[in-house]
Amino acid sequence: MKELLLRKNTPVIVQGITGHQGRIHTAAMKQFGTNVVAGVSPGKEGRLTDGTPVLETVHECVQRFGAEASVIFVPAPHALDAALEALEAGIRTLVMVTEHVPPLDTIRIAQYARSMGATLIGPNSPGLAIPGEVKLGIMPNSIFMSGPIGVVSRSGTLTYEVVQSLTDAGIGQALCIGIGGDAVTGTNMVEALMLCEDRADVKGIVLIGEIGGAAEEMAAEYIQDKMTMPVVSFVAGMTAPAGKRMGHAGAIISRGTGLAENKVKRLSEAGVDVATRISVIPKLISTAIKSSR
Repeated sequence: MKELLLRKNTPVIVQGITGHQGRIHTAAMKQFGTNVVAGVSPGKEGRLTDGTPVLETVHECVQRFGAEASVIFVPAPHALDAALEALEAGIRTLVMVTEHVPPLDTIRIAQYARSMGATLIGPNSPGLAIPGEVKLGIMPNSIFMSGPIGVVSRSGTLTYEVVQSLTDAGIGQALCIGIGGDAVTGTNMVEALMLCEDRADVKGIVLIGEIGGAAEEMAAEYIQDKMTMPVVSFVAGMTAPAGKRMGHAGAIISRGTGLAENKVKRLSEAGVDVATRISVIPKLISTAIKSSR
């Protein structure tokens, strides 16, 4: 089973820190309270980015600052090397924000991460957040508040909308994981559910799915067979036509598979309340938690 080795003061590094996105989101992560201790950008050692020292290699970051987690903003052609470097240096929590990573590269990274006992989130992921403690990635700081809800999602934008709706309703979050929108990801939906279940402060989970693939059906099977914690869901793409990709590489209906209505049906059969609108999710999860007590 994957284990999320994160706490409030976990030393975090940013690979690709001197790029535009790296700079912006390093600052935001630090504002959230994340302990960003260093960045990596080959050839730019000795610089400071938002007061964060830039080093040549991940190994140096581990040796000098005890780095345990990394966020990767490195462009897709170099993402494989960056991820393998981090894992070889001893990083055990890896978030890949990078888009357009070749699927075979992702498979190689994911296999190596598993062999090293590391957790890989992404690629093409908005990251993860534990409100009040740590954020790795690009999720907006302002939408979160601490509370009892776990959020698992394939879509970054929908994650933000759902979390904001929960916060607006006075319902906080304990853990939010964006697994990434690619067809191949390091942590799948079932594993993300398990990471939420593993936390004592999570009392209910919101599962955000979309068209394409079979992640939601696999999640439904796990929920039905293994879970006692209440889960509510939302599935995007009810009107998407076959063969049309919706936003993500993994969000495509192919040969009749990956249909939103099939996902909704399977989740409903597993006892999950499936919302027809994001705005009703706070009420559904509140009711589900009360009913489970």
